[in-house]
This record gives sequence, C-alpha cells and structure tokens, in this order.
Amino acid sequence: MSRAIAKTGPVTAVGTMSGTSLDGVDSAVLVTDGHRIESFGPTSYRSYTDIEERVLRRALGKWSGTDVDAATEVVERAHLELLGAVEAADLIGFHGQTLAHAPRAQGTLQVGDGARLAEVLNRPVVWDFRSTDVALGGEGAPLAPFFHFACAKHIGADAPLAFLNLGGVGNLTYVDPRCGSPETPGALLAFDTGPANAPVNDLLQARRGLKYDKDGRIAAEGTGDQRVVEVFLAEPFFSRSPPKSLDRNDFANVSQQVADLSDADAAATLIAICAAGVAEGMRHCPAPPSHVLVTGGGRHNPVLMRMLADALECPISPVEQVGLDGDMLEAQAFAYLAVRVARGLPTSCPTTTGVSIATGGGTVSWPAETEALA
Repeated sequence: MSRAIAKTGPVTAVGTMSGTSLDGVDSAVLVTDGHRIESFGPTSYRSYTDIEERVLRRALGKWSGTDVDAATEVVERAHLELLGAVEAADLIGFHGQTLAHAPRAQGTLQVGDGARLAEVLNRPVVWDFRSTDVALGGEGAPLAPFFHFACAKHIGADAPLAFLNLGGVGNLTYVDPRCGSPETPGALLAFDTGPANAPVNDLLQARRGLKYDKDGRIAAEGTGDQRVVEVFLAEPFFSRSPPKSLDRNDFANVSQQVADLSDADAAATLIAICAAGVAEGMRHCPAPPSHVLVTGGGRHNPVLMRMLADALECPISPVEQVGLDGDMLEAQAFAYLAVRVARGLPTSCPTTTGVSIATGGGTVSWPAETEALA
C-alpha cells in the first residue's frame, strides 16, 4: 500500500485545537491543496468537564510526571470522542494540548500521541508541529500565520492587514497579501503580544468560580488601574523585537498585582493589560495595517474590543465581518498545516517564529491500513 500523499490537488483535512483557555477541543474540516483554501467544512466542539479542566490545570507548566500523564489521557480521550464523529476527512491535524513552552530552555510540550490516534481512528494523523521549529532555533509559535496568509488571499485582501488572536495568550500576524507565498520576505510578521484571556479567566475562576467574564459584564463595572498597566508594560518582553512567544504562565505574577483590587477593577485592569500589550505590539509592524481582524474568545468581550478600538489607529472588527469563523480559525489552521506537512511544504519561517530557515515541522503517523490520498 502507498503511504504517500498526492503532490497536487485538494485534500479534505480536519484540524483540532485545544487552546490555553482550557475550555475544550475545537475541530474543523477544511479542503485545501496546502496553498489555497478551497472550502470550509463542518465544525464541532467538545467541552472539557470541570474535572477534566482541573486535571489539565494541575499539569500546566510541568514537563513530566503523573499530572502530565493524567492530562495526556484527558486530551486523547476528548480528541478521540470528537474526531470519531468526523467522517469526511482524509487527514487529521492534531495539535494536542500545550502544557509548557520554553523554547530557549526545555523546549515546548504538547501532550497527546498522534500515533495512537492514527491507529484508533484508522486515518493518517499529523502532529508534533512545533518541535522541529524549536530544534532549528525557532520559538515554535505562533504557527497559525501561514494559514492567516491563506485567509488573506481567500478574502481577496489587497493591502496589508493583521490577524489578532485573543485566546489565553494574544498573538498578532501582520500579513502582506501582495506577496506570492507566506515564506516570501515581507509577507508575514508574527509574535505573541502578551496575556489575553487567561489572567482574567483565572481570576474569576479563583474569586467567583466562573470560567470567564461573559460579555465583559464584570470588567464593565470596574476601572482599570493604570499604574498596574504601566508596571506591566515595563517588562522586558515588550521591548524585545519579534518574533517572540510566551507560555501561558509567563505572566502569572500579574494576579498578585491586582490582588488588592475589587473583582470588577481587577478584571478591568487585566483587560487593559491585554489591550496595552496589543498596542505595544503594533509598533513592531512594518507599516500600519489597513484593518485588524480579531479571532478567538476575546472578540466576544465588548470591553476589550472598545479598549482596542481606542488604542489602535486602524479599523478593528471580528473576523466574521469578512466571512471567517473566529471560533474555529485555529482548528482550521491545523487542518491547513497538516496538508502542508504531508506535502513537504514549510509551516514556519524566520519572520513568524525566528526559525533559521523556512521549515516544515510535524510528524505524519499512519495507521496500519492506509491507502494513498487522491
């Protein structure tokens, strides 16, 4: 039997994402040849139970041990349940769950065994997307920018624009769609902007037992403490030139800085910190983008969106305004990247992760019985 994927033509892939917000797993089907987006397919979501979320939280920042083993079991079970119901896909892009990220030290850890998923689901699985990039001197993150480039082409953008993902951590991708490919010099600049939803989610979980600030209602009742924001922006991370990336817990001490504030003022301060990090990040863009398109859970927070609109000098709107799905963009990205990996195409480059050369990461695991993909 052949274990090769055809070099041309569209492939139907399903990508998954279990992000740093720890709310659950997204899956999304995408038809692509690894360059163009042909069409978007069905999406689905599997939330983590409260018990599963606690297991994942206990493993954050750890590299091995019983807590990591327990988290791995949760991640694999959730993905198998979700992917087992997806029929129309030739290839799976499995990101796993990031527990620790320190590219200049221990490396990066995404738990979940793609080889096991391939055997159980009887489909080829692309996984371990970040290790090769880190081994070649890159940050291993963010990885969605190559897909953002394809999205910019798909929506017919003809001027530089930016994609802003506000998940647990914020990251920004500056895209010049006038370039021919994502690895072309000048086509992309990408980097993490700072904490996004994670600090306020953790705050409200600890103080009120809430998973997040629905519609920004609590933050809307408070006033941000600008002194805390200014101290935060003095962190060396913000003066570093991109590419650069963060671990979810890199700014864990921010919770101490708002410990004496009321729930509402603390939430407002943490939201202001997110917006300030984005505004600082925009200074690194080679030119002002024509538009900032926001994806991830943060776009549902009107307080944060207002702060960003006030801080940025260009229009800002959810990606839905251009026909994209802000809840599923990262899952779609890993479907897209899976096809690129399978076809030997690069998935990162010096201006997205700082890797030494444009490189394609990822491992392809095949089930015992596999036919060539058309």
